[in-house]
Amino acid sequence: MLCTMTPEELKTEVGAGSIDCVVVGFTDHYGRLVGKRFDASFFLDSALTDGTHACDYLLTVDMEMEPVPGYAFANWQGGYGDVHLVPDLTTLRRAGWTDRTALVLCDVHDKNHELVPVAPRSILRQQIEAADELGYEVMAASELEFFLFRDSYRAANQKGYRDLEAAGWYVEDYHLLQAARVEDYVGAARRALAASDVPVENSKGEAAVGQHELNIRFAEALTMADRHVVMKQGMKELADQQQVSVTFMAKPDATQPGNSCHIHLSLWADGRNVFSNEDGSATEEFRWFLGGWMRHISALMPCFAPTVNSYKRFADQSWAPTKIAWSTDNRTAGFRIVGTGSSRRIECRIAGADVNPYLAYAASIAAGLDGIRSRIEPPDELIGDAYESDAEPVAASLHDAVAAFDGEETIRLLGAEVVGHYSHFHRSELAAFASAVTDWEMQRYFERI
Repeated sequence: MLCTMTPEELKTEVGAGSIDCVVVGFTDHYGRLVGKRFDASFFLDSALTDGTHACDYLLTVDMEMEPVPGYAFANWQGGYGDVHLVPDLTTLRRAGWTDRTALVLCDVHDKNHELVPVAPRSILRQQIEAADELGYEVMAASELEFFLFRDSYRAANQKGYRDLEAAGWYVEDYHLLQAARVEDYVGAARRALAASDVPVENSKGEAAVGQHELNIRFAEALTMADRHVVMKQGMKELADQQQVSVTFMAKPDATQPGNSCHIHLSLWADGRNVFSNEDGSATEEFRWFLGGWMRHISALMPCFAPTVNSYKRFADQSWAPTKIAWSTDNRTAGFRIVGTGSSRRIECRIAGADVNPYLAYAASIAAGLDGIRSRIEPPDELIGDAYESDAEPVAASLHDAVAAFDGEETIRLLGAEVVGHYSHFHRSELAAFASAVTDWEMQRYFERI
């Protein structure tokens, strides 16, 4: 049963003592939830209507929560003031993975009570509004893959994230026996998500040792991005409770396939999928949306592959795409066309599980809508093995991707403020990596150089 709550239902639950905490959160650049935990009664008395405040530095920090200088949005010179967190009450739900707790996601507003343009959820809202102006509703789904380990997060950290015990011991893609062995965690995750208004379709073993996929039902794009965020938060908290660990890193093991986030998109109008004609054939809107998405994805790659690690996932014959090509029901292509009639949709296989869904969806919509406005035709369909084709390759590194992102093409699609902010974010990530001494360097050079 889905458990989305109205404020009145929350009040009843709080009065009965079944909920005493409300988590109020939004995502940072990385897609992590940040925010506050409220006493539920105080939330009802104050934050429900007034929202709350958080330091604006949260949209300037790195992975270690260190404020990074050089942002126009917030900086030491400006004193790192507050932003206003406005609860979106359509996201209010029980946090099914923990006791007596509800969760609500927020939009981030500035002192003028307007959306902060560089906040991830704001960026997606802007593109959804652009689709609405053209008469379209965007439907979306994320397919998230993850690795499950029997080490707790603390134990994994103490081991330097090396020599971890995978939940399985052979590749378990679709294997029901091996999948049964992880039902203690994966089954609990399905139930917890279903109890948190994240409707689960299924789970399955994936193409690497200890790797799994959990699929949730498609929805309108903003709702789906919210579900994606809640899913990752809930799965990590549940893993913590069970003293196991899951990772959504794009490439946690150099010897195995990486973690994907396959993005499914379609456009709807007046209750029908505009990617299909009445006879079931593909429409012009389908071709143009696909053409725009393919035309612009190289410039938008940091929205789909946001970390240094992301690009190590792109390897031939690894189930991750290496070429920007489209093909019908072909898992070697970056864009796989699936479904017919009302289920026709574009599956972009380029994003990794490390993606921030608000940014990935926003970039996809912006590119596709530009394709419709400009009537951009896609290239010819690829037939055969895309890995062996001469189609355009995906970016080889975050360095190459950021160089393409920081330009007029992306500014036109996402706006100068957004591009400037996220170019700085990704360049700061690159600088942090460039200054690090890796295990590979120590093993290779310490004794033998």
